[in-house]
Amino acid sequence: MTRERGGIKYLNVYNFNFQEKSYRFTRIVAHQPRFHQNSANKSELLKIMAVDDSSQTPTRLEGKFGANMICWILGIGSLICWNSLTSIDDYYYDVFPDYHPSRVLTCVYQPFAFGSMAFLAYNESKVDTRKRNIVGYIMFFFATFALILLDLATYGKGSIGSYIGICLFVAAFGVADALIQGGMIGDLALMCPEFIQSFLAGMAASGVITSGLRLLTEAIFNNYENGLRKGALLFLSISTLFEFLCIFLYAFIFTKLPIVKHYRTKAALEGSQTVSSDLNAAGIQTDLTLTQKLLDGDPEHLDRLSNKELLFQNFDYALDLFLIFGLTLSIFPGFLYENTGKHQLGSWYPLVLVATFNFGDLVSRYIPLINCLKLESRKGLMILVFLRFLLVPAFYFTAKYGDQGWMIMLVSFLGLSNGYLGVCVLMAAPKGYKGPEQNALGNLLVLFLLGGIFLGAGLDWLWLIGNGSVLDQSAKEIVEYFAKSSYIHVL
Repeated sequence: MTRERGGIKYLNVYNFNFQEKSYRFTRIVAHQPRFHQNSANKSELLKIMAVDDSSQTPTRLEGKFGANMICWILGIGSLICWNSLTSIDDYYYDVFPDYHPSRVLTCVYQPFAFGSMAFLAYNESKVDTRKRNIVGYIMFFFATFALILLDLATYGKGSIGSYIGICLFVAAFGVADALIQGGMIGDLALMCPEFIQSFLAGMAASGVITSGLRLLTEAIFNNYENGLRKGALLFLSISTLFEFLCIFLYAFIFTKLPIVKHYRTKAALEGSQTVSSDLNAAGIQTDLTLTQKLLDGDPEHLDRLSNKELLFQNFDYALDLFLIFGLTLSIFPGFLYENTGKHQLGSWYPLVLVATFNFGDLVSRYIPLINCLKLESRKGLMILVFLRFLLVPAFYFTAKYGDQGWMIMLVSFLGLSNGYLGVCVLMAAPKGYKGPEQNALGNLLVLFLLGGIFLGAGLDWLWLIGNGSVLDQSAKEIVEYFAKSSYIHVL
């Protein structure tokens, strides 16, 4: 039905939902035409945007609780494989004692994650979100299963060949991480902020689950022959099964929830092309066809901010995420495994520290759901992010002079601040933008997040200087070399 009011034409679209027996109303607004500067004959174009009757989620749409739960499970699946590796680091230290597994695997993982994310963020508008996320979870599934087969084939022997094989599969983890994190956060950014919070809480929950299982396997297999190996294989098996569950939930359940279909349809009417496969899978094509006709087959003329403009407007948010996760990964997990010394807890000590961090990280990601505790001030976020760097000298002096109780307290604060600040930034940043812009901004923020993790993984090696390691000896030799060269040059 087409109407005109004040020189503006409205096209009302009513879609009947046979399952819910309700109508859904959408108003397509065709503004007065304007001239496009790049057109040779200055042809008139229509600027189309979709406006719901309330611009909010319709009350008849259901499935928000189910969507939150699935987002939480998908968040677990996006990190459970990597967290399983960090939780079985003691097994890899036992098999490869001279190769610094925790630090090396992190440094292998992060370049592939960051490089893949940079490519995907640049081309986010051309990448189909559904295919991207499903491919990511499938890569996690097969790479984790391959780690199990590699360990079984080598009987847990610590050869250089098996170590290189582990590194290759960890590199696949990095690519899968970039596919899923950017794809999911970009997709959820055009929905409600609670979905982002649930996904991020699921990521933290994966750490708690793996830490809890690691403590359990330590208690069960500690006195058994090859107990570490049995626990590691159990971890990888659970992760493999969980990735299969995520593939099923995302491909067949999540995309068909009414509230998810509503947000994706709204984004499509605002010009988003990344949600087309998800809408097709949900059986929605009418609105997309309508938009295409109104645009005369040229959807690129829909107004949206460029990635450069989005980054300029949200550079403080991007910097916040870069610094938050850069600091966290410069301490966790390498420092906790190699630089905290020996205490009364013995072999349990690093496991307790990792579990403490993961628990604090999980709890803090639910705090922003309480409105009075949610921090939305951009200046306030930046101040807290910079104050957090005081943890670096605190960890250094505690490891050198403090007791295990002080270290556990510091690790818990590291986890609490990491989760709280990260969720506050990612919930606040996408507000006020259209669907395509929210998806692009989500990808850009994840790029800076992974960039911070990449930098932190590199800075983590600096903790080895001064403790008699190979890196420490190399650093001393370099200093002595330049000192001698300078001395000779002066003479």
